[in-house]
Amino acid sequence: MTRIEKLLLISSEPLARTPPFDTELLNRFPLGSELMSILENKNGFYAFESALHVFPSTSESFLGTNLIEWNSDSLWRTDYGDLTSGLLFFAEDILQDQFCLSISGVLRFNAETGGTTPMAAALEEWAAIILRDYGAETGWQFASRWQAENGPLLPGTRLMPKTPFLLGGSYSIENLWAGDAVEGMRFKADLAMQTKSLPNGTEVRIVLGEKPPN
Repeated sequence: MTRIEKLLLISSEPLARTPPFDTELLNRFPLGSELMSILENKNGFYAFESALHVFPSTSESFLGTNLIEWNSDSLWRTDYGDLTSGLLFFAEDILQDQFCLSISGVLRFNAETGGTTPMAAALEEWAAIILRDYGAETGWQFASRWQAENGPLLPGTRLMPKTPFLLGGSYSIENLWAGDAVEGMRFKADLAMQTKSLPNGTEVRIVLGEKPPN
């Protein structure tokens, strides 16, 4: 059994029926055919108590966002400017860090900073990394504890820090709340764009809403 097969085996039911799928988006990436194969076998899913969320290719019969919508310019990715250029976001962890395809393989995208970290050369390797340490890679412990205290997360929501981690917020259940995934990414994009040029340790004042003139 491959690592991808094992991940699919232990995950939820498909989030949507497998429909005809326009492959133009996936064809831009060397690993696009591998992602297509995963979605043909299971069209989107949750795993590890919803900590890992893989987007379906369509939202038909599913309350949530699909792969094309999530990667469109109308939701959140343009708020990051050129930090999302050349990336295809196909999955996310419980705290909204994203897993994405690039020309060079699978990257991890830090939602609060907009930075990327190389993760795997193929989706089989990505699945192996997830399975080997799903606590660290998906934030499973936060998903499990928060839902035990507050009930199941609704589709289209993720856990978000009340005080951003980048600004010293603690990695604790007390610092987490469940919010709309799109709005969460827009807020994090704003944070990333306001802090991207600052050296580590710089004191910051985050401006919410309309920005003052320079």
